[in-house]
Parts: sequence; structure tokens; C-alpha cells
Amino acid sequence: MAKSLAEWIATDVESAKDKSVRWLSEHYFFRDPPRPTYSDVSYFFSPADGIILYQRVVTSGDDPLVEIKGRPYSLHDAMRDAAYDRPSLVIAIFMTFYDVHINRVPYAGLLSYRYLEPIDTYNHPMLDVEKGLLEAQVSLSDAEYLHHNQRMLNRFYSVQLGQSYYVLQVADYDVDCIVTFDVRQHQPRLQGERFSQIRFGSQVDLIVPLSPRQDFILLQEVGHHVEAGIDPLIAIRSREDGV
Repeated sequence: MAKSLAEWIATDVESAKDKSVRWLSEHYFFRDPPRPTYSDVSYFFSPADGIILYQRVVTSGDDPLVEIKGRPYSLHDAMRDAAYDRPSLVIAIFMTFYDVHINRVPYAGLLSYRYLEPIDTYNHPMLDVEKGLLEAQVSLSDAEYLHHNQRMLNRFYSVQLGQSYYVLQVADYDVDCIVTFDVRQHQPRLQGERFSQIRFGSQVDLIVPLSPRQDFILLQEVGHHVEAGIDPLIAIRSREDGV
């Protein structure tokens, strides 16, 4: 269930923060608790456990999502695709060390994926952003990892929607890989199904191109903590004049 950042820190983080780093690394971080599976074609559910960093509509691929120390960060940068020009709704979720790092399918579709190497020799750390969040502050001033780190671009084609949408996984500095549970391409995936894992801190973005057939309505707020496969992020409403 979605919580405010302060409420999540006071409950989920408080219960584990006194444990040793070794215990957290070996026993807590890699947990995969059983969860109910929700299926509802009227909603996109969260692909990740974590805190919403930003959510907005951009009109094109070069329209900035955020500015990091005066440098714009766009979907062209995020997807590493200069040809992408669709107006899109983007929701960014930061997965802290205290979150379950299993990613789930937000909306049923055929999954294909593309691995994108880091731009630099090493991934940049996400620790400063995480420290701010654990102090109940949402800030992107130190989010330079967005320009540099390795990532996986997952494309889901939905017959129900009549289009594709994307889940972008961005890895932290001490991560060797993003683990895809099924290496086959173009395979059907059910809503809420587990499809991947990123180790330690990371970010997951849900990218939904706007459509003449549907309206996409945001349901959560920046700073809310959400859970993968449980909390709806977007309500989908058909347009009567859609074709």
C-alpha cells in the first residue's frame, strides 16, 4: 500500500535500520516476499518498490524530464535513442537499500529488452540521493548517475492498449548486472509477474507514450513510497472519440 515518505521511513525502515550491513546484505536485501497478483486492464501498477522521484508528461524525446546541476536529462538521454519523439508520461521510482528489488510487469504485454552499457568506465553512485530520501527529502541535485549508468530498456507491446510502453532499469555503481529472469525475447508477460531484479540501489522508470485512444491519469504523488505489482500508478480511461 502506498505511503508517504515519512510514514515509510517510520515503519519499514525503522524496523531494519539497526541491523548490521552484513545482515542487511545477506538476509534482507535479497528477499522476495509472497504477494497477491492483481490484474486490472484499467491500471498500470508499479514496476518497482521505491519512492517516486518525479512524474510528468514530456512532449517529445528531447523535452527535459529534470535538470541535474543545470544539465537537462531527457528521454533521449534515458533511452539512449535520439529517434524517440513520442509525447510520454514518465514516472521515476528510486529503489533504496531497504526495498525489495524484484521488478514486476505493470501491464500485460509481449516483452523484449535491450541492454545499454554505461557511458563511463564505471557506474556513478546513487548513495547521495538515497541518503536524502532516508532523511525524507526528495532531491535530484546529485542524480548524475542518470546521465552515465548502465541500464536495461524493457519494451512491452500491449494488444489491449494498441501500443508499446517501456520500463527502464538504471543500475547503481556497485552492480555487475541487471538480472533478467527469462532471457528469451518477445515473450508474453502477465500483469504483476516477476520479470527482473536489480541489485542494491537503483532506479526504475515507467514510460508510457500518450495515446489518442486513452487518457492516462496519475494516481500517486512525488515522494510517495509504492510497492511493485500492488500500488496502481496510472488509471487508464478510454476516450469515446478514440479510434
